[in-house]
Amino acid sequence: MAMVDLIEIYKQFDVKKIVENGSFHIDKDERVAIIGKNGAGKSTIMKIVLGEVDVDSGKRIVANGIKIEMLDQHPKFPANTTVKDAIENQLVEIKEKKREYEVVLKELEIEPNSKTLHDKLSQIVTFLDFHNAWDLDSKLDMVLKEFKLKEFEDKDVNLLSGGEQRRVALATLLLKKPDILLLDEPTNHLDVYMVEFLEELILKESFTIVFISHDRYFIDNIATRCVEVDDGKVVSFNGGYKKYLEQKEFMLQNLEKEHENMLRILKQEEHWYQRGVTARRKRNEGRKARLLQLRDDAKRNPSLIRKIKLELQREKSGQPFENSQNRKKMLFEIENLCINIGDKKLIENFSTRILQKDKIAIVGKNGSGKSTFLKFLLGKMECAKGKIKKGDFNIGYFDQHREMLDDSKNLIETFCPNGGDRVDAWGKNMHVFGYLKNFLFPKEYLDKKVGTLSGGEKNRVALALLFTKPVDCLILDEPTNDLDIPTINILEENLQKFEGSILFVSHDRYFVDKIADRLYIFKGDGVVEESWQSYSEYLEIEKELHVLDDFENESQKDEKVTKVVEKKVTKLSYKEQRELDTLPNTIEQMEQKIAELNNCLSNPECYNIRGISKVANELEEVKKEYEIAVERYLELEEKLEMILKA
Repeated sequence: MAMVDLIEIYKQFDVKKIVENGSFHIDKDERVAIIGKNGAGKSTIMKIVLGEVDVDSGKRIVANGIKIEMLDQHPKFPANTTVKDAIENQLVEIKEKKREYEVVLKELEIEPNSKTLHDKLSQIVTFLDFHNAWDLDSKLDMVLKEFKLKEFEDKDVNLLSGGEQRRVALATLLLKKPDILLLDEPTNHLDVYMVEFLEELILKESFTIVFISHDRYFIDNIATRCVEVDDGKVVSFNGGYKKYLEQKEFMLQNLEKEHENMLRILKQEEHWYQRGVTARRKRNEGRKARLLQLRDDAKRNPSLIRKIKLELQREKSGQPFENSQNRKKMLFEIENLCINIGDKKLIENFSTRILQKDKIAIVGKNGSGKSTFLKFLLGKMECAKGKIKKGDFNIGYFDQHREMLDDSKNLIETFCPNGGDRVDAWGKNMHVFGYLKNFLFPKEYLDKKVGTLSGGEKNRVALALLFTKPVDCLILDEPTNDLDIPTINILEENLQKFEGSILFVSHDRYFVDKIADRLYIFKGDGVVEESWQSYSEYLEIEKELHVLDDFENESQKDEKVTKVVEKKVTKLSYKEQRELDTLPNTIEQMEQKIAELNNCLSNPECYNIRGISKVANELEEVKKEYEIAVERYLELEEKLEMILKA
């Protein structure tokens, strides 16, 4: 049985149909990505799953005892609460279960045969295992560290930025681990390293999650199923994002074949209908109805085929790192640039050249100075040391705050400030509606005030406006924030057509791989590296280097031991040789003891006689001794090998 079942649900807001006869289920350990354009109803479906929004018709069935929680886009915290307390206050149930565990163990020592106590202990152990809560303090410390909240743990949570507060809320939910976790854009406000940690934690601890995300690598790495919401329909695709694209392409091929067959049948039916006399038509009303249905389907299918084909072409277009290297003029020349903000060093002696047609992604951890660097390029800030030499060219700038938009103007006034209804874009003069249709705006939006639009819609307006400006260089700060995947595909398509240079800050690995041909990596403490690798390749190599660093550190320790052995030892001492000879037998006996104690813990007749807590404590002690013995044996064996080699 599914944990949650939505059966033939229907939901409408005012005149807008969100879901029509849609069915959706969530099974244990599933990780479901809900995808679709903004406004399609993704968040509504999540809120229906949560029980926050009621359906107009259909059924919502939730299995008994299932706890569902959702990451709030704008979390609220009690006043005068530190970050650590804000998290710990939400872990009361888990801490209470740990206390219950200790109490029940003591009670079992007094009443070892109590079935009630044994059942209670079993339930508590299952709960603590599910929440991976045996070492909760260490886990809390790790999550604070990885989400860069450790430095704020004693600070009032309400004094943090919106992005930091969302990280606190996300950390809390990950530690609570409800039966079903609902995440709406969880990677927003996370840098790429935080996203990797989130992926690893979700996969390691077998979360059941439903999530919305525009991060296509995150979807591909996490999702076991993708559910697309489009035009009131809910369609499920097995696997992650790549599998979703493959299945969409298969659907396209089938649609095209069906359409060809439909046209053939339609010709036959039209010929029959034209020849038929009135009496025959009356006797064949069913066939006539079928003909009319075929006509409607034939009209509708090409647009559906074109829609899916366009989505797939946008997704496939412009493979990363195939951009032309046809360089022209110099845009920026940077020499020994140094940037400090207060006592924090952001850039130290960085030199580079940015040429026409360069596509450069600026990547790195949050707070490392990426957006600040853009402000220096734009001349909004002056460097204390070093030079930024700018050529004669026009810049188009997109920032996270959408400063180029005026909330009091409608779309026509925004795109045609001097009157009229036409814009210049991509070397063409176009009607403003024809242009905005490319950015998924329907005709009725032309008279809407910018201030009434959602954050994602405002971003679409700002990006569309950017491509109507005659510029040689685009500077973009987190352009994919608040965008859905279809809009990101449109943005990518336009950036790939753009003839000038592009400098952009982004944490979206998929987007960076697709657009950039060079990376500026802000590593912290003033270090900026330049790389011509793809971002995914860079991150993979960086991981491997960390592993090699750890290996090298271990090797250096071993080398010190080797030198000591070479200088002072020519053979094992009598005591060491005796240990080496007897340890294998000791280790074997310990293994047998561990197996015997494990068997006892699974046998009520055994642990009732000996006492369950005594057996459990003895097992822990034997395991510790076993680890020490194995470690000592390996150490002596390695030492003997070094002596023999010398």
